[in-house]
Amino acid sequence: MSLFDNLPENGTKPASQGTIEFPAGLSEKYQPATIDEFVGLEKPKRMFAKFLQAPYKSAWRFVGPPGTGKTTFAIALAKQAQWEIKHIPAQECNVQSIAEVVRQCWYVPKNGTGSFHLVLVDEADKMSNAGQLKLLSILDATAFPPNTIFVFTMNSEDGLEPRFLSRTREVNFSSQGLAEPGAALLESIWTRETASQEKPNFLRIMRDAKNNVRDAMMSLETELLAA
Repeated sequence: MSLFDNLPENGTKPASQGTIEFPAGLSEKYQPATIDEFVGLEKPKRMFAKFLQAPYKSAWRFVGPPGTGKTTFAIALAKQAQWEIKHIPAQECNVQSIAEVVRQCWYVPKNGTGSFHLVLVDEADKMSNAGQLKLLSILDATAFPPNTIFVFTMNSEDGLEPRFLSRTREVNFSSQGLAEPGAALLESIWTRETASQEKPNFLRIMRDAKNNVRDAMMSLETELLAA
C-alpha cells in the first residue's frame, strides 16, 4: 500500500452536516486512517501489524518527541481494529477517572467478546503521582481488566516510577529518518490543495520543524495561504 493511497481527492472530505463543508487544518484533514499510512515509523508499523493479527491484553509506552504521531497512531490502531477507545488526557489522569474507565473495561466491548477496549493516556509523563500509583495495581497481572489494551504516550520517561515502567512495553517513536518521507507527504498535499507551480522547499520545511510532522503541516498551511 502506498503512503498516499487513502489521501482524500483534492484534499476534500465528506461534509460534517448536510451539504455544509467545514474547513479543517491539514493535520486533521490528512490524518492517517490506518497504521500503514504513517510517515516513517517502520518499526512500530511492523510491530503492530503483527499485533493486530493476534491482540492480547497489554500495556504500552509510546515514547518520542512531539509531532511524531504517538496519539494519532494509537487512535488509528483502535479504529483499524474496531476497538472501543477510552481517552484520558494527562491532566485528568487521577484516581477517580482511572477507576471509572477501568470499571467500564470490565464490561464486554461494544463490538463483542473478540474485541478490545483501548485506554489511551496522553502525556502520561505529566500525570499525577496518585494516578501513577493507582495504575500500578491495575496493571498488575492479577488486576488487569479483560480485553483491554493500555497505551501511554509520553515525550520522555523522566519522573515515572520504575515499577510503572516494568509493567509496560516501550515503543520508540523516533523523528530520525522522517525528513524525506515527510517532505514527500507535504509535496503530495501541496499538489492536492493548490494549482500553484511555485513550490516551497518541502525538505527545508521538515528540517526547520525538526521532523515534527504536525509542525511541518502547519508551516505548509501558511505557504498555501500565501500561494
